[in-house]
Amino acid sequence: EVIFIHDKAPCTRAYQTQHLLQGNDVKFWGNDIWPGNSPDLNVAEHIGTIIKDEVEKKMLSEPGHSRYLEETLKMHILDVLNNMETDTDLFKTLLCAYPSRLRAVKNANGRHTDY
Repeated sequence: EVIFIHDKAPCTRAYQTQHLLQGNDVKFWGNDIWPGNSPDLNVAEHIGTIIKDEVEKKMLSEPGHSRYLEETLKMHILDVLNNMETDTDLFKTLLCAYPSRLRAVKNANGRHTDY
């Protein structure tokens, strides 16, 4: 099952966007369903946090001055991204949790959830 998720950003709540999706029989949470004060449910937000945390761990493990070098930072970012590219479990976990996350947000009317 695929559902397009829209927050209340102007580009996604625009009439043309809603009409385009409806006109093409695309299942989505439109303006009438999406809670107005809901959290950002973008998977990329979680991935960004994971990347930041992993790179930070690697940088802090660097000895002395090398932890402050741009080349070291680039090396660790590439390393984390390359490792992440083959980590299908991470993406499976994030995506499989989505239906329960969406239900929790909907049930809480967009307010705080345990996610």
